[in-house]
Amino acid sequence: MHARVVTATAAAALGCVALLPPVHEVRADTAVRPSVIAHRGASAYAPENTLAAVDKAASLGVPWVENDVQRTRDGELVVIHDDTLRRTTDVERVFPDRAPWKVKDFTAAEIARLDAGSWFDAAYAGARVPTLKAYLDRVERHHQKLLLEVKNPELYPGVEQQILKVLGNEGWLDRRHVTDRLIVQSFSAAGLRTVHRLKPGVRTGLLGAPAVRSLSRYAGYADLINPSHTALTPAYVDAVHAVTGPHGAPMRVFVWTVDDAATARTVAGYGVDGVITDKADVVRRALYRRQG
Repeated sequence: MHARVVTATAAAALGCVALLPPVHEVRADTAVRPSVIAHRGASAYAPENTLAAVDKAASLGVPWVENDVQRTRDGELVVIHDDTLRRTTDVERVFPDRAPWKVKDFTAAEIARLDAGSWFDAAYAGARVPTLKAYLDRVERHHQKLLLEVKNPELYPGVEQQILKVLGNEGWLDRRHVTDRLIVQSFSAAGLRTVHRLKPGVRTGLLGAPAVRSLSRYAGYADLINPSHTALTPAYVDAVHAVTGPHGAPMRVFVWTVDDAATARTVAGYGVDGVITDKADVVRRALYRRQG
């Protein structure tokens, strides 16, 4: 199925990463449109959460990428969505006796052996599960912005502090990044509270659609509310925008996961601030009259 959407230029693009130009926000001629965020990278066109997906997003001119972070048995932070390696790697073949193949049960060296690309298309055979450090380096190389999800923090005690340490070591907690290039999100309210307590300057987003009456409770530590598009109404977007977040600005809304033009136009009409999508090119064409 995925082979049909992989273009003949994919391999060439991977070989020319360093030649890709910086990516900038695109604005329409007459109005500001929502930011477009590449979900797990350009995951309709390259294997999700890999460096190839970041590269593909950059080649499409997408300024934002989203990723997911979990932790290995020996404490390395890696970029992968599921808490198991089964769906997006060849772990069953390499380690047949290690079911249920949970990320937390494998060392970083073991995960580095896995093929994280062939399940998507043979053109990506040999792609690896990246470390958070490697992922940050690639996003920085493309001058992109990062929506980073703390995945399953209840499985990894202290992971919030560890993520912030890596971000700091890699230069992602300076003023430029914190004010314009980084948002940390999670389904875990407790995890976001921890991030805000440890680094109050970092913008954070709560995944889900909490009740309107509860928004003020989250406004103490969440700058954004990031719901599924299926849970969204114009009234809900207005209610979120009416609440002031922890940094003195109205709370914002990034909506997920929108992959068709009609839905993109609908949620943009609701006034959302960002659209998270597997198909950033489709959403960009729907929302911007002029491509940058």
